[in-house]
Amino acid sequence: MKAKELISLTDDELLAKEKALKEDLYKLNIQRFSGRVDKPHEFARVRKDIARIETILSQRKGKNNG
Repeated sequence: MKAKELISLTDDELLAKEKALKEDLYKLNIQRFSGRVDKPHEFARVRKDIARIETILSQRKGKNNG
């Protein structure tokens, strides 16, 4: 997901999307430990999307406090 798409979402939508991505990452880790990962490139994509969301949320928090 691109940052421009994420910026247009509200904080509640971002938090919901972050929660869903963390669940996806958990499921991927379960697949890794069971020895059958279908799409190993998904680890990086999910982690980067989570980082993008956390960055946007922290930037918004900084603007509100500054």
